[in-house]
Amino acid sequence: MRLAKRVVVTGASSGIGAATVRLFRARGWEVVAVARRKDRLQALAEETGAGYVVADVTSDADVEALRERLVAEGPLHALVNNAGGAIGLGSVESSSTDDWARMYDINVLGVKRVISALLPLLRDGAKDGGVADILTVTSIAGYVPYEGGAGYNAAKFAARALMGVLRLELNGEPIRVLEVAPGMVHTEEFSLVRFGGDREKADAVYADVDSPLVAEDVAEAIVHAIELPRHVNLDLVTIKPVAQASPTKLTRGQIFGTGVPT
Repeated sequence: MRLAKRVVVTGASSGIGAATVRLFRARGWEVVAVARRKDRLQALAEETGAGYVVADVTSDADVEALRERLVAEGPLHALVNNAGGAIGLGSVESSSTDDWARMYDINVLGVKRVISALLPLLRDGAKDGGVADILTVTSIAGYVPYEGGAGYNAAKFAARALMGVLRLELNGEPIRVLEVAPGMVHTEEFSLVRFGGDREKADAVYADVDSPLVAEDVAEAIVHAIELPRHVNLDLVTIKPVAQASPTKLTRGQIFGTGVPT
């Protein structure tokens, strides 16, 4: 008899994904961490006791190999589609179509690949545990467009639509479809990747922002949504730092006093 529920977390080698793996493990879940970088996954597995699979969600072959590995290990109770990212900050006119294609592949097609591959296992998990969950990490960029964000906006708008359609298609089954849409999250890699490794530009994104979100904040929202009673579906959780009203409205400078947060 399985003593713990099992969750797959993609994009688990850093940032929100790694924080989510840590929190699920702390709550007693069996976790399969999925990402491309084996060294990062090995370190995370040694730290937390999670299992891992090296896979690229933009590869049909890798996702099929992931499915085969999971089938051999029994039911799956939750899937967290966290793999994603932004590339560049160019205009519609000047931005690279290759960058757009890459963003669409990882943020949209990658989510579709993994859901298609693992949905039968999630149905087994729903029979085993009473409910199963598909949660995708999108972005407020999927709700509010902003200049320079067209490629990322388009990909996250599409991911948002994908989840909305999936919720309609799975209605009547004991499978919850959830979306967490973060705003500004200060992680070690998101902006660095977006700006092609330019550390100065990446650091400027968060400069003088009083308490941007960190990966652990988003992980708390993810795990909370999945651990709610099975009849409760958080269709959409939007999570932003207090300093950020929208993608285009951000306060730089002190907001909070010097007292200890409660």
